[in-house]
Amino acid sequence: MASTIHNLLGILLCWYVRVVATPFEVLAEPVRRRILDLLRERPRSVGELTEQLGLTQPGTSKHLRVLRDAGLVRVRPEAQRRWYELRPEPLAELDAWLAPYRWMWSGRLDALERHLDTMATGSDGFAGSEHPPAVEPPPSTRSGSSQRRRRTEPRSEELT
Repeated sequence: MASTIHNLLGILLCWYVRVVATPFEVLAEPVRRRILDLLRERPRSVGELTEQLGLTQPGTSKHLRVLRDAGLVRVRPEAQRRWYELRPEPLAELDAWLAPYRWMWSGRLDALERHLDTMATGSDGFAGSEHPPAVEPPPSTRSGSSQRRRRTEPRSEELT
């Protein structure tokens, strides 16, 4: 009797964990993040993902099932193949949750950029300090279009 109850509790626990898994928990696994990186480019078949990841087909399928159960990917059967594609909606929810925390790294990236710029010219720029100054949070940590985007184009002096 006790072993039957123990087995039932194990089954319920597995069911509960699978139902309650959040995108954060699902994405904690590096292989699953790599799958999303591949699906970001275009939909892919299980066989193609297996080849790219260097895993077995059952191993790849298990990761895809977890991603599908979390709502991060959708499957589209086509004849004998199953095509997996990214669902951006849950990722947008993650992005919205992270938005108030962006000030923590955007200010530090700006300080790092200033430090690297001064290192290139030969002065430390931090008045004898070995580290860039601490970054204070902005008055408002709301996300939105007011946040400065990182520039990706090269500076004019980098082109020469």
